[in-house]
Amino acid sequence: MANYTTVTEFLLSGFSDVWELRVLHAMLFLLIYLTTLMGNLLIVTVTTFDKSLHTPMYFFLRNLSVLDVCYISVTVPKACMILLLNRVISIAGCAAQIFLVVSCATTELLFLTIMAYDRYVAICHPLHYPVIMNLRVCIQMTLASVFSGLIYAGVHTGNTFRLSYCQSNVVHQFFCDIPSLLKLSCSDTFNNEVAVFFCVLVIVGGFFIFIIMSYIRIFSTVLKFPTRGEKGKAFSTCVPHILVVTVFASSVNAVYINPTSNSPTIQDMIISVFYSIIPPFLNPIIYSLRNKQIKEAVQRIMRRIFYIRSLFQD
Repeated sequence: MANYTTVTEFLLSGFSDVWELRVLHAMLFLLIYLTTLMGNLLIVTVTTFDKSLHTPMYFFLRNLSVLDVCYISVTVPKACMILLLNRVISIAGCAAQIFLVVSCATTELLFLTIMAYDRYVAICHPLHYPVIMNLRVCIQMTLASVFSGLIYAGVHTGNTFRLSYCQSNVVHQFFCDIPSLLKLSCSDTFNNEVAVFFCVLVIVGGFFIFIIMSYIRIFSTVLKFPTRGEKGKAFSTCVPHILVVTVFASSVNAVYINPTSNSPTIQDMIISVFYSIIPPFLNPIIYSLRNKQIKEAVQRIMRRIFYIRSLFQD
């Protein structure tokens, strides 16, 4: 078919047509969104203003927090609007949402991979850590991750919107994503499906294996630690990291590995929550707020704020 679009807008369906449930879902999404913003912005503030946290590990945590704020802001505010007010999204808005979701998700995976490598170098090669993970390398890896995510998202967004949409315009999802649109297209989507399948399999699968291998080497080194306390601390930190990465990678694979499957719509939407909303929500808790240094830095900043406030009051 010719590359033209007869559909001028899409309708996002959400989880339910029952008004009471839509309000409940919107309130839950809003609560998660506000909590995510508070947690990530707190981490950004603390790691920026506390000089003791100006290390590669917290540099990547700060970048991850900034990314998570952007990531969840792409989907949740619009989801709340379609649940309560207007389900319509323009083609340009849908394309922008797909581009931003894919770029943020890709960059998120790359950041998690870099952070796993950072912990591997810190634990397994501590003497070489300052040389390997110097500031220049950290900035280069961060920029490479961001640009890779933008390029990857641009390619898939362009491929998706080269298709024709001349049938139903109802997207059975709470945000625009590639699998949902491929199901609506009246063009031949075989090439798109193959491209999505291999990209997800190679990129997500490859980086997931790299992360797991990094943590396996970390665990093998940790087991050699002399004290049980050091072992417990390392395991309590690394295991939650692996769980978050596993949930993120497995949910992406479940949705994108067979983009035009006839799986139940509600199941697709629930799985989508696990890669678009849950990681930004959990990352501040898993990576930072359980961290002793972060807690101590928060306390120091709070003491400074109260001290400055008392000076002005006096």
